[in-house]
Amino acid sequence: MQNQLVRAELKYRDALSLYRDTSLSIKSICERTGVGFSAFSSYLSKRHRELIIERHNLTAYPVVKLRGKKGQTTLCYHKYNGAISACASEEYIEYNISQIARIFNVDCCCLAGQLRRHYPDIISRREKERKRKGITTNLQYGARKCSKDAYLAAVDRLQSSDMTIEEVAGVCNVSYSGLREHLSAYHPEIILHREQKRNSAVGESVRGKRTGSWCLHEPNETTIAKYESAIELYRNTSSSVKDIVLKSGVSLSGFRHYLRSWHPELMVRRREVKLKQKTGTTKSTTEKYAEVLHLYETTPESLKSIACRLGLTYSSVSGYIRRNHPEAINTHNSLLVSSEEKFKAGIKKLQDSDSTINAVMHEFGYNEYFRTYIKTHHPELLERKVTREKNRGKKVTAEKYTAAIEQLQRTSQSLKEAAEKTGVNFHSFRKYVSKYRPDLLGRRDLKR
Repeated sequence: MQNQLVRAELKYRDALSLYRDTSLSIKSICERTGVGFSAFSSYLSKRHRELIIERHNLTAYPVVKLRGKKGQTTLCYHKYNGAISACASEEYIEYNISQIARIFNVDCCCLAGQLRRHYPDIISRREKERKRKGITTNLQYGARKCSKDAYLAAVDRLQSSDMTIEEVAGVCNVSYSGLREHLSAYHPEIILHREQKRNSAVGESVRGKRTGSWCLHEPNETTIAKYESAIELYRNTSSSVKDIVLKSGVSLSGFRHYLRSWHPELMVRRREVKLKQKTGTTKSTTEKYAEVLHLYETTPESLKSIACRLGLTYSSVSGYIRRNHPEAINTHNSLLVSSEEKFKAGIKKLQDSDSTINAVMHEFGYNEYFRTYIKTHHPELLERKVTREKNRGKKVTAEKYTAAIEQLQRTSQSLKEAAEKTGVNFHSFRKYVSKYRPDLLGRRDLKR
């Protein structure tokens, strides 16, 4: 916080010096020093209030409330306070406003403007009292006919549209300041109604409508032209936002901000399309989940095996069954108990013999669920099976090549001739002889 104050002091040092030592307006000071008008005004009000009071000769009112966003300024209040009080007093009822302004040495038009803007009840009450007492100057009061005719179209447009006073003045080709004064003096109800609409619009950000500052909430023409091609691609294609910005040559963050600010309906429509596509996908997944549930409730196959076979994620399927079908777990567990009884003979056969799982399945007529059940409940039998199959493989191989080896030992046949005569593969037989009977390779005719 302290660092921010120091930076602000350095930033506004030159502007503050000009404000203290000269009579230049804040606008002129900001133009000379290159600082923001609103920022410098706020800085003065918060950090150097005493300079504002000193400049406007308000040292006698150290706790005076400075002007807000609208209303009579403090300087004008103290400048015209005596004249305004005289206008409201019975003592000066015989004088008109011009005479009172000359008495208090203020400008007549400015005094009338202050009364119209900030004290309209004084004017109406004063005129009624003067008429009651018969004080008249035989002058016409109110707007002249020429003024009414000149501003008639502008007044009608202001009542029927949301255009600003400056915009209406330009369209109707009348003076902006003159129209503003005409409204203030003769149509205060229009100003009040527009002020109420403006207050109700604070915080609104609907495209094409007015905001609290009474500006149209819409992008400028330069921004529209910049993102025009990107918007067309976003509206008419299914390309991702990253691909669109690459094709259009705009920044990703800028395009996303433009979409959120000015084209939220396109984002909603694209989300609806994606949601429909996802709902098709969801239907297919639901059908698979139904199949998983059916298999899980009617067979002893493990849930992990079922999910893997159907191409689903085990954790998702498991959570789905736990949340939505907890009764299926008990049903499946009861099947596992019955499977224990069903596979009892096969398990005993595996435990008491060297039979393979395939041999036991063939002997007892079991299906693949028997293998899954063994993997889940008796994994030790699988470990024993690996060793048993390895030993059995050696024995089977030795028996396979017995006749060919006998041919080599009893005759003078070559290795290839012996393999062909006994019906074994020559290359496999040569590898077997090289590994287990190298003594037979010492013969001259076997070296070829």
